[in-house]
Amino acid sequence: MPLYEHVFLARQDISGQQADALTEHFKGVLEGNGGKVGKVENWGLKTAAYKINKNRKAHYILMNVEASADAVSEMERQMRLHEDILRYMTIKVEAHEDGPSAMMKKSDRDDRGPRRDRDDRGPRRAPRGEDSPRRDESDRKDESGDE
Repeated sequence: MPLYEHVFLARQDISGQQADALTEHFKGVLEGNGGKVGKVENWGLKTAAYKINKNRKAHYILMNVEASADAVSEMERQMRLHEDILRYMTIKVEAHEDGPSAMMKKSDRDDRGPRRDRDDRGPRRAPRGEDSPRRDESDRKDESGDE
């Protein structure tokens, strides 16, 4: 059977448990039509690049699917009809990736060390206060030599 990666976006005002329930529902649709769902990743509530149906954020969910084209088209049909699904995309792939996806790797940044001091900047300036000299009009005329 062909392999697919399927990502869908659910509305921001549903809870995480409801997003998981949506995942289980569509997983059941695929399995009912003879497909198998491998890895499921919930990327969480993320800000979208643009508003989708007046929603700025969405729950992002990835599913690795092994199913026939008929099973995938049935799942997509039901997603079109479901009011909590904002967008979906299914891509046919040669093989599923092992391990976490790029989005999960991006959110796991424990391997990064603490921020270092930037030595490329010069010394910090003192804040300008009342005691710092200000140039006034008489100083400017003296420098220009227009007297």
